[in-house]
Amino acid sequence: MEGRRESRFLGNSVRGMAMKYRQLNAEERRVLAALRSVGLNNAEIARELGRHRSTVGRELKRNHSPSDGGYRSARAQQRAHAPRYRSRRNSQFGRKEWKRVEELLREKWSPEQVSGHLGVTGQLAISHETIYRHVWRDLRAGGTLHTHLRCARKQCRKRYGRHDSRGRLAGKRLIGERPAGVEKRRRTGHWEIDTVLGESLGESRDCILTLVERQTGYVLIGKMKARTAAEANRALLEVMARHPGRVRTITADNGTEFHWYKQIEAVSPVKFYFATPHHSWERGTNENTNGLIRQYLPKGKTMSGVRQSQCDLIAKQLNNRPRKRHGYKHPINASFATNQCCTSKLSLGRVEFAVAGHVKRVTRTLHCFGHGGRSLLG
Repeated sequence: MEGRRESRFLGNSVRGMAMKYRQLNAEERRVLAALRSVGLNNAEIARELGRHRSTVGRELKRNHSPSDGGYRSARAQQRAHAPRYRSRRNSQFGRKEWKRVEELLREKWSPEQVSGHLGVTGQLAISHETIYRHVWRDLRAGGTLHTHLRCARKQCRKRYGRHDSRGRLAGKRLIGERPAGVEKRRRTGHWEIDTVLGESLGESRDCILTLVERQTGYVLIGKMKARTAAEANRALLEVMARHPGRVRTITADNGTEFHWYKQIEAVSPVKFYFATPHHSWERGTNENTNGLIRQYLPKGKTMSGVRQSQCDLIAKQLNNRPRKRHGYKHPINASFATNQCCTSKLSLGRVEFAVAGHVKRVTRTLHCFGHGGRSLLG
C-alpha cells in the first residue's frame, strides 16, 4: 500500500516535471556524461538527475557526436546553445554591420540589393529578410528607414464600354516586328522609353523623359518642359547626343508625345517600335525603372523646379546600384558602359522642331546622327 502511494506520488511529480520541461544545464550534462560512461541506462540516469527519462533521451539524441555516437558534455553544451545564438532574438550583427546596411538603404537600395552587394563583395553575409525585419523594428521605434524603400501604390482605372482613341497612329512598327535579339537581350543598344509626370495635368506641365537599356539596365533621364512631341524629341536628341553611337532601337508606349518618332529616325539610325496598347509588361524594364525614379521624384510633387543636372544625378545613382540579374554588379560597369554598339559618323548641326503647326528653330548644338545636321523636318 505504501509502495503504491509512493509510486502514485512519483507519477504525479513526474507528470508535473514533464509539464515544466526545461533543457539540461552545463552541470547536469557533465553528470549525464559521467553516468553514461559507467554504463547506466536512460531511466537510471534520469532518477539520479531528478529528471524524466524522456528528457535524458532527447538530450542524447539531440547533442550526441555524429561521428561515433558518443556523448561529450562540453560539445553538447556548445551544440545546445548554437541555435539560440543564431536566433532572431539574439542578433549576430552589431552596430558596425547595421550602420553599413543603413547607409546603403539611405542610398535608395532595396534590401535585396543590399544583401546581394554585401555578399558578392565579401563585406557581410546577411539575408534580405533580416534587413526587412530590421527596417520594421526601426519603424516601430519611430525611425525613418522605411521611407527609403520603394513603395508602389498605383491605382488604375478601367475604361469599360468606351472607345479608346489613345495612341492611335497609322504606320507605326509594332513590338512584334523587333529583331529576336532585342527580346532576348543578346546585344546592347536596344532601349525602352517613357515619360514620367509630377503633378496632375493642368497644375504643372513639367515632366521627365526616361530611357533604359534593355540588356544592362543603364538609365538616361532628360528634363521636359511639357509632355509634347516637340519636347520629347528635343530631350531625346540631347540625351542621345551625350551617348553617341549607342542607340539601335527604341521601344515606346502609345503616348502621343512619341508620335513624331519619324523625325528622330530621319536624322539618326535609330528605329522605333511600339508596344501593344495596355500591355505595360512588354516594356517591363522601363516600368520598373520608373518605379525606382519615383523614390527621388514622388508622384504628385511638381517637377517645375527639377533641372537637368538633378536628372543626371538621379541617373548616376541608379546606374551605380547593384542589379540582381548582373550578379549584383552595377549597370555602369556592364558592357554598355565601355563598348559602343553603333559606328555611325556624328556631325554637329542645328535642329528644327515643328511646334503647333509652324517651325521653331532651336539654335542648339546637337549631334545629328550621320546626317550632317539636317533638319528634323526633312
